[in-house]
Amino acid sequence: MHMIIEPERKVPIVSEVDVCVLGGSCTGVFAAVRAARLGAKVAIVEKQNSFGGVAASGLVSIWHSLYDNEKKQQIIAGLTSEVIERLKQRNAVVDKESELSINECNAYNLNTEELKIELDTLISEAKVKPYLHTMYAGVLTKDDKIDAVFIQNKSGRGAIKAKVFIDATGDGDLCRDTGLKFYTFKNMQPPTPCSKIYGIGLLDNFNLPLMLKKHGEEFGLQKDWGWRREIPGIPAVKMHAETHVFNVNCADAEMLTYSEMEGRRQIRAIMDLVRKYAPDGEKIVLLDLCSYIGIRDTYHIESKYKLKDKDVLYGKKFEDAIANGSYRVDIHHSHEPGITFKYLNGVQEIVRGSGMAPEVGMWRDKLETDPTYYQIPYRSLIFDEMKNLIMAGRMIHAEEGAFSAVRVMVNTNQMGEAAGVAAVLSLNHGGIMEKVDAQELRAKLKQGGSIIL
Repeated sequence: MHMIIEPERKVPIVSEVDVCVLGGSCTGVFAAVRAARLGAKVAIVEKQNSFGGVAASGLVSIWHSLYDNEKKQQIIAGLTSEVIERLKQRNAVVDKESELSINECNAYNLNTEELKIELDTLISEAKVKPYLHTMYAGVLTKDDKIDAVFIQNKSGRGAIKAKVFIDATGDGDLCRDTGLKFYTFKNMQPPTPCSKIYGIGLLDNFNLPLMLKKHGEEFGLQKDWGWRREIPGIPAVKMHAETHVFNVNCADAEMLTYSEMEGRRQIRAIMDLVRKYAPDGEKIVLLDLCSYIGIRDTYHIESKYKLKDKDVLYGKKFEDAIANGSYRVDIHHSHEPGITFKYLNGVQEIVRGSGMAPEVGMWRDKLETDPTYYQIPYRSLIFDEMKNLIMAGRMIHAEEGAFSAVRVMVNTNQMGEAAGVAAVLSLNHGGIMEKVDAQELRAKLKQGGSIIL
């Protein structure tokens, strides 16, 4: 690779804060808001034109159950619950929580456009300094601490200095740039391009998964597996997540570009299939495309504790637990159509492709008592090498099965809240995250509305 030398330049400091959050998904927003509500001066940096990450820009309009696997005990609250209640005031969420039975998890369908505005409101109310349309561009470290991050936006290059930094980028951009060790799974879960389509659900005798199975190859679609969800208030429109882009790492710039364009090609192929084979197919309308493909899996950052598959599947409890979850292990096959689900009660389902019945069995023998939820420990978010840095999100240090359960939004939302509260508590210790007392953190999270078990 040929190299050139970028000229040295002076960079203006555009903000000096207590806590700087990189990444404006709900995970990042919740980190920023929890820190600001505790009195910290906070800035948040987001590359898109809105907050919400894959939920908003990616159109992934579903949040999973806030209850344990048997639906007997609420295990998640905090800002996730608060935002759900706020959206209910605008008829912007369909709440199916009370209808769920054991192993079911698809609890809330969101109007993601309303979600964008609600996240703006949360940021404004908490007096967080927002930077939208702003790229993270680099980091300045001194010994074992971060001194500043560099950003790039319409105003040019700038620097944000902070006492503590939260990496909520998803890909672990800040963590990797500081020199922390990282890795990928051999079988990286593929991303999904999402869209909003009008009218498919109104067609008589038209089963989209079966049609994709039967005619997909004609339109350049390989065998795949997908899902779809209603949107609050507009039953004729559904969010569709029908396909994957296989064999890519979306933390690579060229692969990300390819994935976005290939994803849109796949959505057009679906529309062409519907127009040809659906009765009145010409009335079906593509209304919206994701502005950011739904990435599940890229880099993972090595932290003080690697969450293990057995920790999740057998419901291990941690003294420093900062989050609870019941979402199933959910592994999207990386090189072939299909998905594997493993549930806390031992049931396993494998779906090989659209229009195909699941293969149901057991991934383990029956236990006398099944676990009903799992936990994420604080030490999975912090590092020995970089003292004033904490991460929150899908870059978590975990084995593949554990990651496949904790990566969903209701879980990463809790990681964000924990990171924000921990960042504030660390200010009493020079911003050193490992000096935060886990029990004080748990108590402060509970005081702020989180469920701590």
